[in-house]
Amino acid sequence: MGNIILTVFVVSLISAVLALLLSFADNYIADYGEVLLKINHEEAKTIKAGSTLLSTLINEKIFIPSACGGKGSCGYCKVKVNKGGGPVLATETPWLSDEEMNDNTRLSCQLKVKEDIEIEIPEELFNVREYDTEVVNVIQLTDTIKQLRFKLPDGEKVKFKPGQYVQLKAPAYEGSDDEVYRAYSIASSANDDEHLELLIGYTGGIATTYVHYHLSEGDTVNINGPYGDFYYKEDDGGKMILVAAGTGMAPILSILYHMRDNDIKREARFYFGAKTPDDLFLLEELEKLEEDLYDFKFMPTLSRTTDEMNWNGDKGRVNNSIEKYVEQDGNYTAYLCGSPVMIDSIVESLNKKGIPDEKIYYDKF
Repeated sequence: MGNIILTVFVVSLISAVLALLLSFADNYIADYGEVLLKINHEEAKTIKAGSTLLSTLINEKIFIPSACGGKGSCGYCKVKVNKGGGPVLATETPWLSDEEMNDNTRLSCQLKVKEDIEIEIPEELFNVREYDTEVVNVIQLTDTIKQLRFKLPDGEKVKFKPGQYVQLKAPAYEGSDDEVYRAYSIASSANDDEHLELLIGYTGGIATTYVHYHLSEGDTVNINGPYGDFYYKEDDGGKMILVAAGTGMAPILSILYHMRDNDIKREARFYFGAKTPDDLFLLEELEKLEEDLYDFKFMPTLSRTTDEMNWNGDKGRVNNSIEKYVEQDGNYTAYLCGSPVMIDSIVESLNKKGIPDEKIYYDKF
């Protein structure tokens, strides 16, 4: 027993020393001082080096999309680096095509600023702003999903397209020393100038734990945005297929509100995938949209029903509903939001129905 205790003590001591050495190296040996940052060929500004490019830009109030909060697991935070980026890292290559690498595209969350650097970003990112919002309403929709309503500061507006998302900052809290940003689709109407609504499911991560267990009505939450190229397109006016599961309902709701607010007369069918009736939510709101819109139906499909549930609707996967209800070679435009596995499966089913890729828009999360 004594040997085991001694071994544990030695290992702990070595770990503590290594952590101390790494901290010292990061703060002193790896102190790169000040460097110049030039964006889109504009005049360079002096910044402190040593942080990732993503963090550096956030400090300059320039916000780059990052659904994973800078962990290198989403591939959203791409930036063109013309000078000073160093070699492409192994953590970047899974997210970069050969064409992107040849065009000097990098993942800003992985690239560390160590020298003068010149980058290019889309001009629309300069219009992204941050807002200190007030939590005015929190509703528990299911065991794992909350609906949150945020009030914008007086006189402030978020000009977003229905389907886009914002990033919410989760500050350090008891149990987490990290400050992270996470992406959430906007669920509210673009016509609401004073509020934003989000649907946030609990996953056990830093941000969802903050939202579900530490956030209360009256709290102030920092949000920045809008972002994203998934949004309602003013196209040929054909029939619409909407598909989502879980919190993927959020951007679909925003699109439906846009159709209602602008009296858009299109047939729309919303195929929503869930496991049991307890996983369905906002049913009264969707029923109201069925009344308000020109030709809209909410069509949930449940995959884990029992006889005791008395479920009379469609069963199985959403693909089954598409096979059952979607016409072959019809004039459709599709909007999908959900996991990559679900999206890929739905796209395959829609392709089999004759719907081309260019008529299918999606947001994988």
